[in-house]
Amino acid sequence: MTDLAEQLVKYLTDVHAIEQQALAQMRVSPELAGHPQLADAFSEHCRETVEHERAIRGRLEEHDAKPAVIKDLLGTLTGKGFTAFARVQPDTPGKLTAHAFSYEHMELAAYVMLGRVATLAGDEATAEEARRICAEEQAMGERLASCFDCAVDVSLDGTAEGDLEDRLSHYLADAHAIERQSLALLDRAPRLAGTEPLAGIYADHRRETEAQLEQVDERLNALGAEPSRIKDAALRLGGINWGLFFGAQPDTPAKLAAFAYAFEHLEIASYELLRRVALRAGDEQTAELASRHATEERSAAEQIRGQFDAALDASLRLVTDVPRAGAA
Repeated sequence: MTDLAEQLVKYLTDVHAIEQQALAQMRVSPELAGHPQLADAFSEHCRETVEHERAIRGRLEEHDAKPAVIKDLLGTLTGKGFTAFARVQPDTPGKLTAHAFSYEHMELAAYVMLGRVATLAGDEATAEEARRICAEEQAMGERLASCFDCAVDVSLDGTAEGDLEDRLSHYLADAHAIERQSLALLDRAPRLAGTEPLAGIYADHRRETEAQLEQVDERLNALGAEPSRIKDAALRLGGINWGLFFGAQPDTPAKLAAFAYAFEHLEIASYELLRRVALRAGDEQTAELASRHATEERSAAEQIRGQFDAALDASLRLVTDVPRAGAA
């Protein structure tokens, strides 16, 4: 068991590593954006992220602590790995935007939880810093959402009218693979949730995800296309590995809730991009499916966010002697 002060330092080092990963992505993203509006959004947030890292480092120093070298290194390598992956994709701006939209919500969740732990530990300066940065992460998420149209425009730039259906099939295959990853994660999530309400949300969304996967499969069949076996297998394995990773954490409920919240936003972004590609291709049925699924993912995300307090409560009871996260 640790006390709240030690737990706060742990959350600060986690958030610092998240900012290191964000910096690795933001420093490269403007040159990959392909559109001025998107590039400006990344450039502005890169400046904000530099300041976020500095602020969190300062809060660590106030606690006579330092960033965790290994966590920071892993964060930086992961960030660089993703930008390398996005660079070689045929729709780099779209992939970049969807991932960044998800990552901003990962950061948002991390700062919500950091702020609450700081308040419990009596560190109002860190709690205030967390609230301020959280608002900036939220604003960046909104800026990225406003860029979905231009991300699709630049991703499809140069695509001949006759090739739009083929591109649409690729976007559907991506959505199929993401749903497979979601299913693999949700298979384990109810057992790791830490609370009955959160377990119920994960279980309900797993059933919803099964239906979404079937419907995406049907649209692929209607277009004479098939899911990508390689993408499906890779992302399903990723989902299984994430489930195992979260099961091994000392504060599983909180970390899982934050990741699940971010993953829902990856799905939201993927469906928003799919809807726009479908409309460009004149496929109203796929556009309607994408719109419906995006709404369902938003609902799941909000339900999970509504359980952040309970997830943090469950985590703190596992690693500290504090009986409830909501206690003063």
